[in-house]
Amino acid sequence: MEIRITEERKNPLLHRVEYLFEVAHPSAASPTRPSVRQELAKLLKVPKERLIVEKMAADFGIARTRGLAIAYETKDAVDVTVREHILVRNGLKEKASDKPPAEAGPSAPASAAAEAPKKA
Repeated sequence: MEIRITEERKNPLLHRVEYLFEVAHPSAASPTRPSVRQELAKLLKVPKERLIVEKMAADFGIARTRGLAIAYETKDAVDVTVREHILVRNGLKEKASDKPPAEAGPSAPASAAAEAPKKA
């Protein structure tokens, strides 16, 4: 896997540097987000906790993947700026559970009351 930075933009307002990158993977499948993050962190000399891979897209018919990575100046800037689902994708946060908490106490099924015999 060979990573090449195609563009670098500084964004001082959001305390970050944005990188457009290309990954050449001629003898392998499309790379995973964690492996790309690890290689980019080494290449850019940034701690993995402050590097976010915002998006990745493989080119059809070509062994190349393009993407956007963002290196933040501080961990606080990551927590304030990055959306929750992107943190989950990058493995920096656990996915919130969609299940509601269990209700306390026994509850009678509503259908049992409806099936009670009726007096005529």
